[in-house]
Amino acid sequence: MPAIESPASRRASLLLAALLSGATLSVAAAQPPAPRAASPAAVAFVDVTVIPMDGERVLPGQTVVVRDGRIAQLGPAGSVRVPAGAEVVAGRGRYLIPGLAEMHAHLPPPQAGDTVMERTLFLFLAGGVTTVRGMLGHPQHLAVRERVARGELLGPRIYTSGPSLNGSSTPTPEAAARAVAEQKAAGYDFLKLHPGLARATFDTVDALADRLGLRYAGHVSAAVGLNRALQAGYASIDHLDGYVEAAAGHGDGFAPEVAGFFGFALTDRVDDARLTALAAATRAAGVWNVPTQTLLEQLASPEPPEVLARRPEMRYVPPQTLAQWTQRKRTFQQAPGFSPERARRYVEVRRRLIKALHDAGAPLALGSDAPQWWNVPGFSARRELELLVAAGLTPYQALATGTRAPAEFFGAQEEWGTLAVGRAADLVLLEANPLDDITNLWKQAGVMVHGRWLPQPEIERRLGG
Repeated sequence: MPAIESPASRRASLLLAALLSGATLSVAAAQPPAPRAASPAAVAFVDVTVIPMDGERVLPGQTVVVRDGRIAQLGPAGSVRVPAGAEVVAGRGRYLIPGLAEMHAHLPPPQAGDTVMERTLFLFLAGGVTTVRGMLGHPQHLAVRERVARGELLGPRIYTSGPSLNGSSTPTPEAAARAVAEQKAAGYDFLKLHPGLARATFDTVDALADRLGLRYAGHVSAAVGLNRALQAGYASIDHLDGYVEAAAGHGDGFAPEVAGFFGFALTDRVDDARLTALAAATRAAGVWNVPTQTLLEQLASPEPPEVLARRPEMRYVPPQTLAQWTQRKRTFQQAPGFSPERARRYVEVRRRLIKALHDAGAPLALGSDAPQWWNVPGFSARRELELLVAAGLTPYQALATGTRAPAEFFGAQEEWGTLAVGRAADLVLLEANPLDDITNLWKQAGVMVHGRWLPQPEIERRLGG
């Protein structure tokens, strides 16, 4: 089906292409690592501390043997024999965790080219992300998904939506019905909803998607509102879309021009008592949330954009894109209705909502919306986890949103998301314990994806760092 984009989704595609096609991004990162002359029969992490993420526990002094893309053995170092010819990775003083899942990612549009796709996938891997959920799909992405699955292209496991359903692409219930049926037939993993859907159109999407067994995720349109979204049973609501509006008394819909950017203009009308009720209703509905707190918090935060531009991962962003991001933040801070105090309260409202959802048992999944303002693929997942901890989650609870929780979301608990014999060998090796301090995720010693070991020096070389 041809992709008919809304203005918002078209801007996202153009931003993505601009970010990832800039000449200042290392050319080395554009190509997957060259095949080794002789691939080892196995890789063994010896005397490593394992954080399996099947519970809040650590297993010190373990040896983990990987063969054929799977964890073949896991046990105390003294009881697990390292196979002859295995590549040995020293694990003493290091911590092995499951790879992260970025649940609100964007893959490049087709006009960006193969080189940009390879670069994007490698950036995700470089940040420890071994699974992505693509939230602005295209038919090309189906082929990329299969190439990665077959091992022809180095990258994280891919789940992808189709082209977004929005007020422009699906202006009527009839158009929506055709789009849902076509995307189901094409083999997309889920539907992506963008803003602008009329209530009758959304109702058609909901009914037909349920009938076809195709889940949908994304934005809550103004004509729909959070109450209907929860009743309908979104697979996930992204950006906490509709929650600030509902906490301000607009749960049955809202006027976008009144609500502002993700409800920012309604911040002063939020009734904090409603947050607990909304969290409970979300839990009862079984709806997941992917907060993308980085996207909103970095935009509304008080520091000048020059501070964000000095983050180490920004060296992978073209200067013209950094200039666009800088101007976007300045424009937001200079807009009518903005004040530092309102921005502070907006951030705090969202943080309290995240904590309320977690405390109510409403499931959360890690997602940062990368690439987007200040969010570099892979690296922004670490930033998002830091903000989840700032919202009141423990490091273990935050890390679970990016490991075991996404696997549960996809019904893939026996395949990935935890560290156990038989699971896919998608792993991150760290120099320090992330359960002590979530920022220890930045102390990365290497990444394994589909059983392929990428030590940190190789990652840095390919990134040009």
